[in-house]
This record gives sequence, structure tokens and C-alpha cells, in this order.
Amino acid sequence: MCGIAGIVYKNHTVVKEGTLRKMTDKMSHRGPDAEGFFIKENLGLGHRRLSIIDTSESANQPFHLGDKHVMVFNGAIYNYIELRNELEKYGYTFKSTSDTEVLIASYDYWGEECIKKFNGMWSFVIFDSAKNKLFCSRDRFGIKPFYYFVDDNQFIFASEIKPILEIQKIEEVNTKVLLEYLIVNMSEQSEQTFFKSILKLLPSHSLSYDLINHSIRINKYYDIEFRKEINDLNLEEAGEIFEKEFEKSIKLRLRSDVKIGTALSGGLDSAYVAAIANKVLAEEENYEKLTAITVGSIDKASDESELSDITANALGIEHDVVTPKSSEFHHTFEEVIFKHEEPFGGISVYMQKFLMKEANGLGIKVLLDGQGADEILLGYKSYAVAYMKNQNFYQKINQLHKIRKHYSISLLEAGGMYLYFSLFFMRKLRLKMRGEILKKKYSDQIDFKEIKGVTKSYRDIFELQKSEIFRDLLPELLKWEDKNSMSYSIESRLPFLDYNFVEICLSINNKFKIKNGWSKYILRKRLEKYLPDQITYSTRKIGFDAPTEHWWPRSEDIIDTINNSKIIQEISKKKFNFITDRSLEWRLYNIAVWEKLYNMKIEK
Repeated sequence: MCGIAGIVYKNHTVVKEGTLRKMTDKMSHRGPDAEGFFIKENLGLGHRRLSIIDTSESANQPFHLGDKHVMVFNGAIYNYIELRNELEKYGYTFKSTSDTEVLIASYDYWGEECIKKFNGMWSFVIFDSAKNKLFCSRDRFGIKPFYYFVDDNQFIFASEIKPILEIQKIEEVNTKVLLEYLIVNMSEQSEQTFFKSILKLLPSHSLSYDLINHSIRINKYYDIEFRKEINDLNLEEAGEIFEKEFEKSIKLRLRSDVKIGTALSGGLDSAYVAAIANKVLAEEENYEKLTAITVGSIDKASDESELSDITANALGIEHDVVTPKSSEFHHTFEEVIFKHEEPFGGISVYMQKFLMKEANGLGIKVLLDGQGADEILLGYKSYAVAYMKNQNFYQKINQLHKIRKHYSISLLEAGGMYLYFSLFFMRKLRLKMRGEILKKKYSDQIDFKEIKGVTKSYRDIFELQKSEIFRDLLPELLKWEDKNSMSYSIESRLPFLDYNFVEICLSINNKFKIKNGWSKYILRKRLEKYLPDQITYSTRKIGFDAPTEHWWPRSEDIIDTINNSKIIQEISKKKFNFITDRSLEWRLYNIAVWEKLYNMKIEK
């Protein structure tokens, strides 16, 4: 896991090492173990290394394959051992035991098609000297970031936005993304970022940059395929292949030359990760006990430490609980907003930040996490609505009663949830009401086509899940995961997002994912043999909820900060006195603080 950066000057100005170092210094947290640079006239590549596999200097980057290719790489190719064995049969020899060397050799043999061979997470750039081009790629689900800026003079790329800002001063906000974030509460639906003219390579996409004519070609190389043979399995058969593939995913993600830990909440996803990881490790000789980390809350209503204790004790693993105080939140408040570079959804992001900080303090450099399980196993309430869409009236009513019970909400709330997620005009009406805070000039800019498309996808759960994975929800969660983990030099590995496992889960019959009102039913069934029903059939779904009223109570300072924002003054109809919706209040406040930290402006 690392940080990559690079520049191409179109006017053939020679790149200076000092310029590259300015970029890589801005993300030294991503790679504290080594740095390196490659310059060839108007092309420059920079790298910061976090050593995970083969910690020797032989795996430092930029990595050269003779005089043919030079690469900077951020991520991990988990199946590198299998690929290395295959490449050795084709005559390749290796000087290191790293996945980095396997990646560049794979490109040399398979060309751009090599990315289809990889099981992992990545963002890399390869300079192909023979073809005089850069080949750039981002992993299937966008776990690792790739930002870039291009104009008539230069092409700049990096793992974060701040390095690009070191070279190209950009202070104008992307109004479209800002409004989507504020009103729709989504910001990752396209290649655009909050910074005008800074783009991101989308998940499952590659980018080729021709160094002769400076043209760019972007290609989508992957999509999730529905597998009918999986859909035809019964519950027992589906459960067996589910656990078998998940165990494979865990085994691959335990490949490391440094200490590994796991995140542990009171929920199902992280409990299953811990259970299977513990099972796999126990099969090894002289294995070290797995360490699980939980972030407790000073608000008992959102505290998960008691439930996570039950899981840790049942599995016999080490358990570390950290409970951040309000003072710790305030001490790092602006620091987190600055590190995240773009406004984010809520202060629960800070809970994950404290988890990563604790992992770093324990000497853990690789952390397993349960991200992605809700998206692939119908874990959110909204998926229950999609499941009901094709049921008859009686079945819908029956399902609503079960949802009410398992999600601890009233029947009226359950019915409202069904109408909101299944009817476009209901969702549009609610968003328009939220958008009433805006001047007409800005409320008219909100494009409801995206929302209409999402609502339509509720008719087909497979398409809905793909939308959530590639565009709507998961990309935001992965962005926050990357920023938080890399801020503390932690490589976060996500076994639920092994692409083979994802394809299987999306193809499993939906009646095994939602059954008798229980979400993620197939996961609960597999957990039964590892954990008590208190965990396996818990109806609580907290998910890193922060103690908002303790950390961020209502205050005049919050309202003043919002009202003093030049951006909010421009887009809002009037000044605010009281904001009922605390989630909206956070987004407004986040914009105001971000505006100050990055000196952002909005075009009037």
C-alpha cells in the first residue's frame, strides 16, 4: 500500500525531482518506509512506499523491468504467488518475492489484459517505453484511488488530491458535485470531484496516455456477471459455496509480511471476518492470536463494545477497545476534514479514524474490515423494499410487519420507507423539499435523472446492487476507508469485496439473503456455528454511529460558521437560525470548514 504521483509536461519541459517530491511529501503518510523517483525528460513518476509484502529494498519503487517498463503501484495483488508460478513457466525470473514485480511482469506478458488476471486492489501507472505510453488502472471496485488533472499543458495524477494541488492551484468548487452532496447526499456518482477540473478514474476502468500525441483513452474492463448456476442452488448448497469462497478470500488477504489485525463491531459482517480469519490462522503452526479492534462510544445507545466482547470471547481472540473522548474529537476535527480532501457524509467517519489510529498504535499494518457486505448481501433497509417490489399485496404486508420487527421501526415508518424507495415522485418530492434552502438558480441545477435511474433499479435487485457497488453508495464508503486507513499507514483489506465472492453473492437466490424479514440471512446461518444467537440474530444495526450529541452538540458557533461561508451565502436563500435535520446541518458545516481549509470559491 503506497502513494503514487506523476507528471507529463506536454510542451516537453523537463520534470524536476523537486517537483515530484513536493507531490509525494504531501502523502508521506501513505508510504513512510521509502520514496523513489523516475524521470525521463517530460515524464516524471514518484512513489511513497508502505512495505507489506517483501519489505526489503528490492521491492522499492518506481519498479523497473529492465529498460522496458517502469511502474508506480498502490495496492495489493493477493494472488501474486499463483501468478508468479504461472509466469515462471513462461520463462520469467524474479529478484524479489513482491507482488509489485509480479504485476509488472504480468503486464509485460499479457499486456493491458493483465488486469483481468488480478485478484486484489490497485491503482498503478506503467510507463511502457516501447509503446511510449502510460497504462493506468484502478481495481474493479475502486478500493484504491486514482485522481488526475489534464489541460493543454500537463497531465498530473496522484493517489490523493493534495499532491495535484501542489502543482496546479485549483480553488473553484464543482457546483454540480457540491449540490448533489448537499441535497441528494451523494457525491461519487461520476468521475467528477468537488474540485473543478480534478477527475478520478472510475472503478473497473483503465486509462492509456499516449506520450506522443497526448491523447487519452479510457476503457471499462469489468462488470459483474449473473451466474445462473449459483442462483439455482438450494440454501444448503448456496451456504456451502458462500463459506468456501469467503474462506478463499480471507486466506488470500492474510498474505503479509507484517502484523495483521481486524476491525470488530457488534454486527454480523466484522464478526464473520473475525471468525473465518481466526479459523484459517488456527490451522497454521505457531500462529499468533488475531487482534480485533473495536471503537466504543461514550453514548451507550450507540456503543457496540459489549456485543463485540461477546464475539471476541466466543472466538478466543485478543480484543482491544478504544473509546474516544469528546476532547479527542475536537482536537482532530479540522485535521480529518483536511485529510479527507472533500466533504463527507457525517461524523461517523471519525469513529473509523480512531480505529485506524488505534491499529497503528498496536503496530498493526494490515487490517481486515467488513466493508461491502451490506451491498452484496442486501443488508440495508432499502433492499427489503426492492425485495417486496415483485411480491403480491399479502406478501408485501407480511414483509412490512417483519421489517418493522427486525429493524425496530413502526409499521407506519416501514410503509413510508417502502413508498420513498419504490416511488420516484415520492423521493423527488422529498429532495425538492430539502432543496428549498437553495436559490432557484441552484435548485434548478439538481439533476433528478440519476435518482430516477436508481428508483427504477429497485425493480431488479441485481441491477440495484450493481448500481450501489459501482456508483451510488460503496464508492463513498471506500473513499473514506482509504483516507482514514492511509492517514495512519494502515493497509485496509476487504474480504467481502473479493470479486469472485461478489459475483457469487449477487447470483445467490435473493430469498436466501432476505428470509422471514431477516436481512443477510445466509450470513446469519453460517455464523450460527461460530457465535451465539445474541450476535447472529441481533436486530441492532449501529455501524460506527458516532455520539453526535456529545461530540458535536448544537451551538451558535455551528450556525455562525455555516452563515459565514461565502459558498453557502451564494447558494442559500437566507441565513440559518436553526436546522432541524442534523445530517443536513453537518453537510452545510462540513462545506463551510472545507471552504476555509482549501480556500474554495464558487463561480457566481
